[in-house]
Amino acid sequence: MNTLQLDERLDRIEKLLIASKRVLSFDEACQYSNYSSSYMYKLTSGKIVPHSKPNGKAIFFDRDKLEAWLLQNPQKSIDEIEQEALDYSLKNRR
Repeated sequence: MNTLQLDERLDRIEKLLIASKRVLSFDEACQYSNYSSSYMYKLTSGKIVPHSKPNGKAIFFDRDKLEAWLLQNPQKSIDEIEQEALDYSLKNRR
């Protein structure tokens, strides 16, 4: 294996390990969310994203809360919208 392949495998292993943790450090949360550290600092300082600061300095994230926050405001696909419209029209037939 060459160095590039090893780096890619290590990255995948790191992502799997992060996904299995319940509490994420700041850097892990940035990697998990794919946000830059500057943007994540902006979100935490604005109290936009749920996080904890147990000692007033280090920032930690509950992975489940972070994931729920990342998945808020889902956008429906065209197929889902069409299915809902069909269901509604069949249900409310006169």
